[in-house]
This record gives sequence, structure tokens and C-alpha cells, in this order.
Amino acid sequence: MTETTGTWLTQEAYDRLQAEYDHLVNVGRAAIAKEIDERRQEGDLKENGGYHAARDEQAKMEARIEELRRKLADATVGEPTFDGTIASGTVVTAEVMGREMRFLVGSREIADGTDLDVFSAQSPLGAALLGRKAGDETSYEAPNGKQITVTVIAAEPFTG
Repeated sequence: MTETTGTWLTQEAYDRLQAEYDHLVNVGRAAIAKEIDERRQEGDLKENGGYHAARDEQAKMEARIEELRRKLADATVGEPTFDGTIASGTVVTAEVMGREMRFLVGSREIADGTDLDVFSAQSPLGAALLGRKAGDETSYEAPNGKQITVTVIAAEPFTG
């Protein structure tokens, strides 16, 4: 899997996101519409904090629905093939600025319930590691402009 093929998700993560999407679309929308209608019944909308709060909540929910829709539509589901090369779905142990770190290159959704830090494949660190193997050295430019050297110690597929 490469960074251009979408988000890699385990079946469990995909199912969890699909369930959240289904709940928001089928239950959440109806509940927030009812809440907005009840607040609208209270009178003057200009001074109705409950109404405005419900509308804000509706906007947040719709943004999350759209985010989930895009993720699910672009997702690659299953176990990643692993040949030792770092790709989305790889747990990496690396030395970064003299400190050993262990993290997942991928999406935060698949690491839910683990103690792994997550770097997306599009992040500066994740992008620098794509295609690398244990023993490789690379670098990336930090947001402050500093070059950060990274040495890959180990790479393994994420197993949940």
C-alpha cells in the first residue's frame, strides 16, 4: 500500500468506522433535527443559546459524517502485505534525533485501543519512511526547517 492508494484499515477498524457512520446518519441526524426543532419552538432564535448550540453540533456531526464517508470510500481493508518495506500499516522502531521511538505509519483509526503513536503516511516523518527498510537512514524537514535524521531499526506489520 502506498500513500496514494487511500487509507489502509484493518477489518475491525473499518467495521468500527462503518458502524459510527451508520449511527450518525440513521440515528444522529434524526436526534439533532429533533433537538433543533425543540429549541426553535422556544422562541426568539437570536437569543436562543440552545438553538445555536444544537446547530453547531449539527455542523460538527455533518463534518464527521463527510470525513467518515471519504475514509470508508477510499479505504483498503485487510491485512497489509509485508516484505520488510515501510508502508501504511507498518509499525516502525526508529532512532529519531538520538531517541528510539516505536510508532505506526498509518491512520489513527487503526491504532485505536493501542498505545502506539501514529504518523500518517503524508506526515513529514511518515513520507520520509515510506519505502525504507530496517537499517536504512533518511531525513525529513521539520516544520521549523531543521533536518531531522532518522535511522530505521525495525519494521513489522501492524497486527492490532
